[in-house]
Amino acid sequence: MEERKSIRKTRVGKVLSNKMDKTVVVMVERLIQDKMYRKFVRRRNKFKAHDAQNACSVGDRVLIEESRPISKEKRWLVVKVLEKAAV
Repeated sequence: MEERKSIRKTRVGKVLSNKMDKTVVVMVERLIQDKMYRKFVRRRNKFKAHDAQNACSVGDRVLIEESRPISKEKRWLVVKVLEKAAV
């Protein structure tokens, strides 16, 4: 079967918190180059993502995908857990 090409944005990040029911807070880190000094700077964003199975734990690397608004601040879905955290 043919796979559909998704036009939704995807991000890879690390789970910071899983204290809410079916919700995780994911930190996405990216490197950008400073315009004046040409030095690479880390920028971080935190996204609330829907985790229907409560499968994620703190420290996991996850792939999240843009979705319709699920709640006031939740606009992302956890697609899959890429790497489980070392316990």
